[in-house]
Amino acid sequence: MHQSPPDSICIQMTSQHDTEQAWREKLTAEQFHVCREKGTEPPFTGKYTDCTTEGVYHCVCCGHPLFASSQKFHSGCGWPSFWDPLNTDSLKQQEDNSHGMQRIEVTCQNCGAHLGHVFPDGPEPTGLRYCINSVALNLKEKP
Repeated sequence: MHQSPPDSICIQMTSQHDTEQAWREKLTAEQFHVCREKGTEPPFTGKYTDCTTEGVYHCVCCGHPLFASSQKFHSGCGWPSFWDPLNTDSLKQQEDNSHGMQRIEVTCQNCGAHLGHVFPDGPEPTGLRYCINSVALNLKEKP
Protein backbone atom coordinates (compact mmCIF):
# COMPACT_ATOMS: atom_id res chain seq x y z
CA MET A 1 0.00 0.00 0.00
CA HIS A 2 1.22 3.50 -0.87
CA GLN A 3 2.16 5.60 2.14
CA SER A 4 1.77 9.34 1.97
CA PRO A 5 4.89 11.39 2.62
CA PRO A 6 4.73 13.81 5.55
CA ASP A 7 3.56 17.31 4.58
CA SER A 8 7.00 18.77 5.28
CA ILE A 9 8.75 16.56 2.73
CA CYS A 10 9.30 18.07 -0.68
CA ILE A 11 9.43 15.42 -3.39
CA GLN A 12 12.67 15.63 -5.35
CA MET A 13 11.78 14.68 -8.91
CA THR A 14 13.09 17.07 -11.47
CA SER A 15 11.94 15.77 -14.81
CA GLN A 16 8.49 16.35 -16.21
CA HIS A 17 9.20 13.18 -18.19
CA ASP A 18 9.20 10.92 -15.12
CA THR A 19 6.78 8.06 -15.61
CA GLU A 20 3.23 8.17 -14.30
CA GLN A 21 4.09 5.26 -12.02
CA ALA A 22 7.08 7.14 -10.56
CA TRP A 23 4.86 10.15 -9.81
CA ARG A 24 2.19 7.88 -8.23
CA GLU A 25 4.82 6.37 -5.94
CA LYS A 26 6.18 9.75 -4.82
CA LEU A 27 2.98 11.78 -4.42
CA THR A 28 -0.14 11.34 -2.31
CA ALA A 29 -3.31 10.52 -4.25
CA GLU A 30 -4.50 14.14 -3.90
CA GLN A 31 -1.13 15.57 -4.96
CA PHE A 32 -1.08 13.29 -7.99
CA HIS A 33 -4.64 14.25 -8.98
CA VAL A 34 -3.96 17.99 -8.76
CA CYS A 35 -0.36 18.16 -10.00
CA ARG A 36 -0.31 15.45 -12.67
CA GLU A 37 -4.00 15.19 -13.71
CA LYS A 38 -4.78 18.94 -13.50
CA GLY A 39 -7.30 18.52 -10.71
CA THR A 40 -8.42 21.08 -8.14
CA GLU A 41 -8.67 20.74 -4.38
CA PRO A 42 -12.00 21.86 -2.88
CA PRO A 43 -12.07 25.58 -1.96
CA PHE A 44 -11.28 26.59 1.63
CA THR A 45 -9.75 23.18 2.44
CA GLY A 46 -6.05 23.76 1.70
CA LYS A 47 -3.57 24.21 4.51
CA TYR A 48 -2.08 27.37 2.97
CA THR A 49 -5.33 29.21 2.20
CA ASP A 50 -5.14 31.38 5.32
CA CYS A 51 -1.46 30.82 6.12
CA THR A 52 0.51 33.95 7.08
CA THR A 53 3.82 32.23 7.86
CA GLU A 54 6.83 33.89 6.22
CA GLY A 55 8.88 31.87 3.77
CA VAL A 56 9.05 30.60 0.21
CA TYR A 57 6.50 28.31 -1.40
CA HIS A 58 8.03 25.50 -3.48
CA CYS A 59 6.59 22.98 -5.95
CA VAL A 60 5.61 19.86 -3.97
CA CYS A 61 6.75 17.68 -6.88
CA CYS A 62 10.27 18.93 -7.55
CA GLY A 63 11.13 21.58 -4.95
CA HIS A 64 11.39 24.46 -7.46
CA PRO A 65 10.81 27.84 -5.70
CA LEU A 66 7.57 29.44 -6.90
CA PHE A 67 6.23 32.23 -4.64
CA ALA A 68 7.35 34.30 -1.67
CA SER A 69 5.00 34.77 1.27
CA SER A 70 5.43 38.53 0.78
CA GLN A 71 3.57 38.14 -2.54
CA LYS A 72 0.63 36.32 -0.94
CA PHE A 73 -2.69 38.02 -0.21
CA HIS A 74 -6.11 36.99 1.05
CA SER A 75 -8.46 37.07 -1.95
CA GLY A 76 -11.37 35.19 -0.38
CA CYS A 77 -11.50 32.78 -3.35
CA GLY A 78 -10.78 29.65 -1.27
CA TRP A 79 -7.23 28.98 -2.48
CA PRO A 80 -3.88 30.61 -1.69
CA SER A 81 -3.48 33.71 -3.85
CA PHE A 82 -0.32 35.51 -4.93
CA TRP A 83 0.09 38.71 -6.93
CA ASP A 84 3.41 37.72 -8.54
CA PRO A 85 5.69 34.67 -8.84
CA LEU A 86 9.03 34.56 -7.05
CA ASN A 87 10.89 35.23 -10.30
CA THR A 88 10.35 35.12 -14.06
CA ASP A 89 11.53 31.52 -14.44
CA SER A 90 9.33 30.08 -11.67
CA LEU A 91 6.21 29.40 -13.70
CA LYS A 92 4.94 28.50 -17.13
CA GLN A 93 1.56 29.72 -18.35
CA GLN A 94 -0.66 28.32 -21.09
CA GLU A 95 -4.22 28.73 -22.28
CA ASP A 96 -6.74 26.37 -20.66
CA ASN A 97 -10.15 25.99 -22.31
CA SER A 98 -11.29 23.01 -20.25
CA HIS A 99 -14.63 22.82 -18.44
CA GLY A 100 -16.21 25.36 -20.81
CA MET A 101 -14.05 28.21 -19.47
CA GLN A 102 -11.22 30.32 -20.87
CA ARG A 103 -8.43 30.55 -18.30
CA ILE A 104 -4.65 30.68 -18.06
CA GLU A 105 -3.18 27.58 -16.43
CA VAL A 106 -0.08 27.94 -14.25
CA THR A 107 2.45 25.09 -14.09
CA CYS A 108 5.85 24.62 -12.50
CA GLN A 109 8.50 25.69 -15.00
CA ASN A 110 10.80 22.93 -13.78
CA CYS A 111 8.63 19.78 -13.76
CA GLY A 112 5.35 20.77 -15.42
CA ALA A 113 3.18 20.19 -12.34
CA HIS A 114 -0.26 21.81 -12.52
CA LEU A 115 -0.46 24.49 -9.82
CA GLY A 116 -3.64 26.43 -10.58
CA HIS A 117 -4.65 29.42 -12.70
CA VAL A 118 -3.93 33.14 -12.99
CA PHE A 119 -6.67 35.77 -13.27
CA PRO A 120 -6.56 39.52 -14.05
CA ASP A 121 -8.37 40.58 -10.86
CA GLY A 122 -5.56 40.83 -8.33
CA PRO A 123 -4.09 43.76 -6.41
CA GLU A 124 -1.50 46.26 -7.57
CA PRO A 125 1.27 46.34 -8.60
CA THR A 126 0.54 43.51 -11.07
CA GLY A 127 -3.27 43.33 -11.05
CA LEU A 128 -2.90 39.52 -11.15
CA ARG A 129 -4.24 36.78 -8.88
CA TYR A 130 -2.36 33.50 -9.04
CA CYS A 131 -4.92 31.09 -7.58
CA ILE A 132 -2.86 28.07 -6.49
CA ASN A 133 -3.80 24.70 -4.97
CA SER A 134 -2.29 24.27 -1.48
CA VAL A 135 -1.61 20.60 -2.17
CA ALA A 136 0.76 21.63 -5.00
CA LEU A 137 2.88 23.70 -2.61
CA ASN A 138 5.38 23.14 0.16
CA LEU A 139 6.22 26.14 2.35
CA LYS A 140 9.80 26.42 3.50
CA GLU A 141 9.59 28.76 6.46
CA LYS A 142 11.88 31.73 6.84
CA PRO A 143 14.48 31.00 9.56
